[in-house]
Amino acid sequence: MWFWPLLQGMGLGIAIAAPVGPIGLLCIRRSLTQGQGIGLATGMGAATADGVYGTIAGFGLTTVAELLVTQAHWLKLMGGLFLCYLGLKAVLSQPPTETAAWSAQGLVSAYASTFVLTLTNPATILSFIAIFAGLGIAQADRSRLLSMVIVIGVFLGSALWWVCLSWGVTLFGRKITPPQLVWLNRLAGVALFAFGVVAIGL
Repeated sequence: MWFWPLLQGMGLGIAIAAPVGPIGLLCIRRSLTQGQGIGLATGMGAATADGVYGTIAGFGLTTVAELLVTQAHWLKLMGGLFLCYLGLKAVLSQPPTETAAWSAQGLVSAYASTFVLTLTNPATILSFIAIFAGLGIAQADRSRLLSMVIVIGVFLGSALWWVCLSWGVTLFGRKITPPQLVWLNRLAGVALFAFGVVAIGL
């Protein structure tokens, strides 16, 4: 009874997480320069935010959704400025030649930064609402338990994508030479800065 809704949720989580954007680029960059643990923590922050937005859409929390949409300008501004900061930091920093040991502070920082960045993208909540409504997932007569199963599926699907991405990038990164890593880091920084400028609307 719960297997199909769980698969539905997982499919939605993967579909929303998979398109390459600033969060995906950030995960790739951190996986290459700081290791799989930091890259995975980055992805888990985004997966948690997807779970939050999935909860809002799945349980029909229209008041919360409307509040987020009305504050879209300020949310995009904050997210855009943060992306510009991360982009400049990447361009100006020198990636380590060896992956440093993960620290609790580094993992928390990587997780929190992408959690906040994903939440500052109002398009995500609109995507969830549209998809849930189109598939009939956010129905008024649907039980709360069933809605929770779908939301859990969204988180698991998103998390699965980030696990695969960080793992694959880490394997690929072993073949990259230090000079190549420097240029990849700079290109990623420029792209992140560009995403930030677009988000701000400059």
